[in-house]
Amino acid sequence: MMAAAWLQGVARRVAIVAAAVILVPILLYATPSAGSTQTFAITVRYSRFMPAQFTVRRGTTVRFIITNTDPIDHEFILGDEAVQGHHENGTEPTHGQVPGEVSVPPGTVAETTYTFLRPGLLLIGCHAPGHYAYGMRGWVRVID
Repeated sequence: MMAAAWLQGVARRVAIVAAAVILVPILLYATPSAGSTQTFAITVRYSRFMPAQFTVRRGTTVRFIITNTDPIDHEFILGDEAVQGHHENGTEPTHGQVPGEVSVPPGTVAETTYTFLRPGLLLIGCHAPGHYAYGMRGWVRVID
């Protein structure tokens, strides 16, 4: 009886190790390589970006497709703290000419493309009055 239980325990551990040996390489290489193109779909609902956190490899170009399901205007601004500060205090009525920046009127879909050239953390924010302070923000972590 004890031998059967011991064998079951060994078999369970072997199965776990085998799964890890198979899955770890898949997960390690699941992040697209540098120089690739990805598309991220983001929904704006209740003045929140969903999802709000992303990880990409340096050199990746990302096409962000933002769907605003709210009945109010929003914007998607991607950049460092200086960029976010500029927009928080700025007066630009609309966005769309700069990569990583786009206005998203209520009930619409907008898109912008951005190529991530340096590792680090970039912030996503909406700077419609009071939105950034409310917490309408996210981030993109850029890894090597």
